[in-house]
Amino acid sequence: MPRKKTKSLQRDIPADRVYGSVLVQKLINKTMLDGKKQLAEKIVYQAMEAAAKQLKQEDALVVLETAIKNVTPQLEVKSRRVGGANYQIPFEVKGARQTHLTLMWFVAAVRARRKTASKSSAQVMALEIVDAFNNSGMAVKKREDTHKMAEANRAFAHFARY
Repeated sequence: MPRKKTKSLQRDIPADRVYGSVLVQKLINKTMLDGKKQLAEKIVYQAMEAAAKQLKQEDALVVLETAIKNVTPQLEVKSRRVGGANYQIPFEVKGARQTHLTLMWFVAAVRARRKTASKSSAQVMALEIVDAFNNSGMAVKKREDTHKMAEANRAFAHFARY
């Protein structure tokens, strides 16, 4: 079995029922806990509608796509051992990994915010969507921290093996 997921090993995810978007379905799947998909769908759909309403936008899907685009990383660092020392080497993030990191950071930010807030998961997710739409919030901060780390370790980029 190959170390990296080849095209033949990646599953095709069908689009969601309401918006017909694969991105929304992936967000639902990442939000889901203990196989409770209907609950995850309800949370995501309510959050999208609430975020669009709060931003006074017509299309909730456009709001979510813009928010997700603002969280998407371009660079990441990977640890590599060279000559007895570990270096953080910056790499460009491509394809499915970009989407995966974006959604994981987004869901992690929602869950962290949920612990401190006394609001429902849908309300907290709506707030995070609005923050990401406006280029602020915990998920965007995570992206910026990752980019800063990659920029700080730019000197070690020559160690990268592509």
